[in-house]
Amino acid sequence: MPVNVRISIELSIGRNLSVDKPVRDNLISLQWKQTKKIDWKNNMITSCLAIIWLIYSFTKKPMVKFKTMKQKMFVLPALLFFSIAGWSQTLFTYGNHEVSAKEFLKAYNKNNTNTGDKARSIKEYLDLYIRSRLKIQEAYDRGYDTLPQIKSEVENLRTQIIDNYINDPETMDKLVKEAFQRSQKDIHVAHIFISFRQPDGSLDSSAAKRKAEEVMTRLQKGEDFLKLAQNYSDDPSAKTNRGDIGFITVFSLPYDIENLAYTTPVGKYSALWKSNAGYHIIKNLGQRKAIGKIKAQQILLAFPPGADDATKKAIAAKADSLYRRLLKGDDMAKLATQFSNDYISANSGGIMPNFGVGQYDPAFEKYVLSLPKDGIVGKPFLSTYGYHLIKRNGIIPVVTDTADKNNMLLLRSTVEQNDRMAVSKRALYDKVLQTAGFRKMPYNDNELYQLTDSLTDFTPITVPLHINRNSVLFSIGKKTVDVNDWISYAQTFRYKADGSGRKPYNEVMDEFVHQQAEQYYREHLEQFNEEFRSQMQEFRDGNLFFEIMQREIWTKAQNDTTALKAYFEKNRHRYTWNKSADAVVFFCSDVNTSELAYKQISKNPAAWHTTADALSEKVVADSARYEWAQIPNNAQEPLHAGMVTKPVVNKGDNTASFAYIIKLYPQEELRSFEQARGLLINDYQNELDEKWIEELKKKYPVKVNEKVLESLLK
Repeated sequence: MPVNVRISIELSIGRNLSVDKPVRDNLISLQWKQTKKIDWKNNMITSCLAIIWLIYSFTKKPMVKFKTMKQKMFVLPALLFFSIAGWSQTLFTYGNHEVSAKEFLKAYNKNNTNTGDKARSIKEYLDLYIRSRLKIQEAYDRGYDTLPQIKSEVENLRTQIIDNYINDPETMDKLVKEAFQRSQKDIHVAHIFISFRQPDGSLDSSAAKRKAEEVMTRLQKGEDFLKLAQNYSDDPSAKTNRGDIGFITVFSLPYDIENLAYTTPVGKYSALWKSNAGYHIIKNLGQRKAIGKIKAQQILLAFPPGADDATKKAIAAKADSLYRRLLKGDDMAKLATQFSNDYISANSGGIMPNFGVGQYDPAFEKYVLSLPKDGIVGKPFLSTYGYHLIKRNGIIPVVTDTADKNNMLLLRSTVEQNDRMAVSKRALYDKVLQTAGFRKMPYNDNELYQLTDSLTDFTPITVPLHINRNSVLFSIGKKTVDVNDWISYAQTFRYKADGSGRKPYNEVMDEFVHQQAEQYYREHLEQFNEEFRSQMQEFRDGNLFFEIMQREIWTKAQNDTTALKAYFEKNRHRYTWNKSADAVVFFCSDVNTSELAYKQISKNPAAWHTTADALSEKVVADSARYEWAQIPNNAQEPLHAGMVTKPVVNKGDNTASFAYIIKLYPQEELRSFEQARGLLINDYQNELDEKWIEELKKKYPVKVNEKVLESLLK
């Protein structure tokens, strides 16, 4: 394959090449199924945790949409007044605690799915919200947040998600916007690189600087940039391409070089820029509207290592032969699979991954774009790798609309994995230092660096010291950083990454201060990032809700058999069977599985175990007594013993279910205690919950601000 131009640039600025590792969010999904012995406790736990999680979630959905400018002008003053006078007001209090209308509405707007009566849904949600807040507050007052298992679970989550928040949202937004703007045009770039590394292998930054300044002087006199690149540039490719690296677009090159390209006017060259490896000068040879992504198909006939002229001529003849076959209509995918030495694309019939400008050798890209139209196979193209037979299949234009959410999300994801994230992080840590308060103590820098040399290199101290290992160097907020912290850092990070020697101590100190700012930010992230604080609060509250519900309601209802029996005797009339049947219900993961299982079980219903066991990874069989309304029977066929109902498909997730009827109970009858136990536990939990809520309302009297509530109901 053609050379990726980025590699030479990466190497020339001293960057380590690495494969990006995108962060994948861990998603948890809950699948609800009927079971023979319903674990009402666990179902209640899961339900309540889901409720409490949702209650405290925040929303980004717009509250109001306007069709005309007149509506906007009329409603804007009212909304402004509402946001100040309404949202900032207290909606309700419980004990000494307050909840604002804004806080409640964030939860309601995100979680409410009722598109009907708004006033009714708000009132119902408010009741649920208040009940949950009372229980969570009681958990805090009992000190459950200090329980070891609660603290451990919260800290574990914090560790898992914190890296997703180590960036500055404002800077991130600017970088994404910048990336979008740059994606709209391609820049034709030429590059001169002057390396610190000399021909003899030694490193000499002074010699490199003199050489770079000589090149700049000659450029200022009007000498040709490309000729100077050919004669002076230490990039090996410059000898043949004269520094012309072709067109690039956003993300094609390291961010620092990209900045030079996009900030240099057409026809001009940049100022001298210093990287870790040497000096760089960029010239903007021209620009055009962005091409986008290229779709292509190829057959590569590669030159073997050390190929002589005869071998190359034979490969050229083979390329011509395949080209003639393609012109006569031979299938390119078939030929690519059979002959191409690009084994990755050969496995896909020659289809290459879609690529953009700046990704491959400029000559290769130029050739593909020069093909007169899509679908035409070009004549064999010679590169340093061999002969290419190329068919351009199309061009995917660059997205020009900032309202395209998918494209903007893709840009954000790419930015997050790109080297420009260092810019975002540095801006973040500068903001931390400013916000938290950075204070440098009045120590002498020279004394500190002499002490550092003494402790790390065992060199003698030549000046009187007024500083020791325990001396405080600076503070960030209430956190102090002393000499011991500095020594630990300097021992590891005082040397340059390329092995060329030590960094100046002022550079190491600058890095150390930002490292401490990062550590402070991690330790105090809740103070800097509202989204993170909210997520941690949701999780902590959810765990506390779980803990107190388990102690006060679920465990009591599950284990107190005497109380359950007493409740059953008192309410026996409520626990009856409607028309019911002993049946086996089969829950299938997809329609095809359900059809296969239905066909096999219909042939011999009594042997349903055999089929269920054979398909155990895709079928769950539940044998129990069901009321007729619970049995999958979409066709509403008359039920009879021995029948198998036809599969009912859930269009939401393409799962399906059907049933085998064993015995019918056509009359209503009372349930026994054991038969009613699952329902009893649920009802008894509700009774305990209501009594407990009454007690909590006495402890934390609830007062709703009716005027504020009325403003929400409109």
